[in-house]
Amino acid sequence: MTRRVVGREGQVGRAGRVGRVGCAAAALVMLFGVVGCGSSSTPATTTPTVPRTTDTFTGTVAVGGSDFHSFPISATGPIDVTLTAATPSTVVMDISIGMPADGKCVALAGASSQTPPGTTPQLSGIASPGTLCVDVHDSASESAPVSYTVTVTHP
Repeated sequence: MTRRVVGREGQVGRAGRVGRVGCAAAALVMLFGVVGCGSSSTPATTTPTVPRTTDTFTGTVAVGGSDFHSFPISATGPIDVTLTAATPSTVVMDISIGMPADGKCVALAGASSQTPPGTTPQLSGIASPGTLCVDVHDSASESAPVSYTVTVTHP
């Protein structure tokens, strides 16, 4: 007997999920097999390893402005976003994950973080195949343009 379980589209947050939104969204589908040939034991389920890519983006955010970069997701898997550098280094920036639309990066609900630069991911989740974007924008703490580097590690 085979059961089919369909995952829900999600969001990115500090411990959230990333997914596609709307009709264009690809549903996460996981199949679990159960063998019932006279055996009462259930076979072990293994999770395949998804190869990950790290994209590094740089740019400058004007006072009150934003800057975004699009990237493809090839398979369902974990995604991590890290604002690794900003000049000046004491500035706090907003970062978010979204979908590119009409020349903007439209943030997914709950998919943002206000953060100083650091070495550990500030956003993490699970991404579905498609095109996503990372947006770096002024958190109202800028007094001059900010140069930044952000990394996105994804399937």
